[in-house]
Amino acid sequence: MGATDRPLAGRTALVTGGARRIGRAITLALARAGANVVVHYRHSRDEAGEVAALARDAKVDAWEASCDLSDTAQVAPFMDRVLALTGGRLDLLVNNASIYPETRLATMTPDELEACVRLHVTAPLLLAQRFAALGRAGDIVNLLDARITAYDAEHAAYHLSKRMLFSLTRMLALDLAPRIRVNAVAPGAVLPPEGADDVFLERVSKCNPLQSHGTPAGVAECVLMLVRNGFITGQVIYYDGGYHMKAATYG
Repeated sequence: MGATDRPLAGRTALVTGGARRIGRAITLALARAGANVVVHYRHSRDEAGEVAALARDAKVDAWEASCDLSDTAQVAPFMDRVLALTGGRLDLLVNNASIYPETRLATMTPDELEACVRLHVTAPLLLAQRFAALGRAGDIVNLLDARITAYDAEHAAYHLSKRMLFSLTRMLALDLAPRIRVNAVAPGAVLPPEGADDVFLERVSKCNPLQSHGTPAGVAECVLMLVRNGFITGQVIYYDGGYHMKAATYG
């Protein structure tokens, strides 16, 4: 198996929320491309262990590391543990960990908004700061949501925080260049929310021009493309069947 088959050989990646759903697909795609992986989880210990074992089957090193990233006091000790596991090496940071609470502007509490901001904005910023302080060249990929171009009124706190992460992606891309490239992937209809079934996915698929849905593996392919192409930074890849072209909330 040559360099073409394992283009990320020798690199080490941290994927937050890497044990389940889209994070799982990203973690395994990176491992199959040759990257050693740290699988972050909050509660999904068993799933993280399973993903790490599958990554090791791809002949890379893999570790599990737990942290509640919404508690900002835990982020620095978490990164200490990650770097201890990897021998101080980290080349790729994927900020994927997310929550999706139902909130509306008319009734949203400060705590509900702050919970989303802490996980979707503050934690990625703190992780990026520590990542940059290593002094290495590398890549950061943030996971957004195609709905940031429109408005998800039932998930207002989520929407606001993901819009902030969009801005943070562009700002970091400028501040950390040329040593670190910062990009994002914004999935559309890929998985139903927790507790929903595929009927939900089929219904929302009718809202995009392609009238279909993607897959977690497709999101992972976007991440791989971004980290393999050394002349892209500050970019958002909308993996959404064209949904973002129909949105008009932000002009």
